[in-house]
Amino acid sequence: MTRVIAVTGATGALGARVADRVVAGAAAADATVRLVVRNGARAPRLPGAAVTEFPGGYADGAGFREALAGVHTLYLVSAAEAEDRLQQHLTAVTAAADAGVRRIVYTSFLGAGRPDPVFTLVRHHHATEQAIAGTGVRWTALRHSMYADFVPFFAVPEGDRSVIAAPAGEGRASFVSRDDLADVGAAVLLDDSGRFDGQALDVTGPAALSMAEAAQVLAEVTGRPAEYRQQTVEEAWATRRPSGHPDWEVEGWVTSYLAIAAGELATVSDVVPAVTGHPARTVEEHLRRHPEDWAALVRPS
Repeated sequence: MTRVIAVTGATGALGARVADRVVAGAAAADATVRLVVRNGARAPRLPGAAVTEFPGGYADGAGFREALAGVHTLYLVSAAEAEDRLQQHLTAVTAAADAGVRRIVYTSFLGAGRPDPVFTLVRHHHATEQAIAGTGVRWTALRHSMYADFVPFFAVPEGDRSVIAAPAGEGRASFVSRDDLADVGAAVLLDDSGRFDGQALDVTGPAALSMAEAAQVLAEVTGRPAEYRQQTVEEAWATRRPSGHPDWEVEGWVTSYLAIAAGELATVSDVVPAVTGHPARTVEEHLRRHPEDWAALVRPS
């Protein structure tokens, strides 16, 4: 019987990539694709893919359950950072199980196997993984490392250079391309053999870079000098608080760097080549392929 694969987050940078790849492989996998999104007008128009709206988001359990009617496999993209994100996830997981979804592929984060990682937002992923496993539904957790496009996002123009100022010390992160994450996600969704069931896969780049090394890559790609500047925790808070973002969000930003310093993001796996058949892209390869990720750093003011 043809199974329905539902992709959430299809209006975002990762979900859109996954949706495109799943649609391309759906016929060969005897599957159809449903894009389950909050705003149907923003959904990509992909041949053969149905679009279902649930404007209330994951917090609307009844609406999400209705949107998943008849779905076999669900690509559950983690919610945007929010103070109630964990509750949104738990509501979405319950709705999926109640809708009769038979398999969930969840976008988690590196280190989510621990209940108390340094990076506070990863604790949401740990609890969500536990909730998914508790439903009895077949599941796979894709524990993504930090996105490669975060390297330029971390940087701030300062005079003639770009500066990454953070309390990451000499720790390393296995930055991964969203293109690779999408390739892995689509491959896992399309393969219903059971080989990925009950697994938490660390999906990483091919190497772990220090922030100083990441800044050097950024300089080489953009042609603009870049450097890493070590901060204390106090300095990190002081430079980010003026943004006006709430403390829980600033804490997430700061602890992401502290997790790097603690070695929690240094894992390098072979998941990308093992699942996709191609090598994982380096940070340099990703940034050269996607100049839009760093264009703001070199754009004249």
